[in-house]
Amino acid sequence: MKRLLAPALGLLLLGLFFSLQGAEVARVDAREAARLVEGGALLIDVREPAEWMETGVAAPAQLLPLSDFEGGRDGWKPFLAGPAKDKTLVLYCRSGNRSGRVAAALAKEGYQVVNGGAFKDWAAAGLPVRKLQP
Repeated sequence: MKRLLAPALGLLLLGLFFSLQGAEVARVDAREAARLVEGGALLIDVREPAEWMETGVAAPAQLLPLSDFEGGRDGWKPFLAGPAKDKTLVLYCRSGNRSGRVAAALAKEGYQVVNGGAFKDWAAAGLPVRKLQP
């Protein structure tokens, strides 16, 4: 029971944070990002495909590059209209800068978003990673 309450409480607190802060985006560390995902949040890697191939990606991550977000959002549209509507989104990139930009834009559009920082922090925390096949 405690295992289910902690992620739910985290999501509730994030919702309160968003309602008080408007378009401000919280930054969370890798372990908190994993707890949010365990509680139902969606993890999104906004790096580019070449980066995904080079380093791998967080195992539960959706792969939606920044270039597509800034270039018409064709790949993002089905995701944003569907699964992302009522979920907290946790975005990450190489350093946290690109994910922060996308998170801020999505927060202004009404999505519940946090910046999960850097992929290297996810991997260094021993969280699950998957390699992509060419």
